Amino acid sequence: MPEMSIVERQVGRVVILDFHGRIVIGQGENVLREAVNRLADSGNVHILLNLADVPFIDSSVIGELVRSLTTVSRKGGQVKLVKLPPRIKNLLSMARLLTVFEAYESEDEAVRSF
Repeated sequence: MPEMSIVERQVGRVVILDFHGRIVIGQGENVLREAVNRLADSGNVHILLNLADVPFIDSSVIGELVRSLTTVSRKGGQVKLVKLPPRIKNLLSMARLLTVFEAYESEDEAVRSF
């Protein structure tokens, strides 16, 4: 299975993290944590996580998503989600996190929401 990777890009004041591959305990959630912490510490607090190319996340990643949201919120920012695959959307729904995170179908709509 290929390792997870993140491509970072900016649209206006929003930093978009495009995730590719499975995000699982160990390497995956650490890369997510480091990316969000680095952005928040440098003042980039409008973060959009694009999960369109992520076939699977495990429960450790759900915790890391919540931690990321808390970290960025404390700095006055927001973390939002875009292009959730059905499997991940269902998982977040079962964990009642779609009431915590703003999730969007389109990137344009998500960027405008900040």
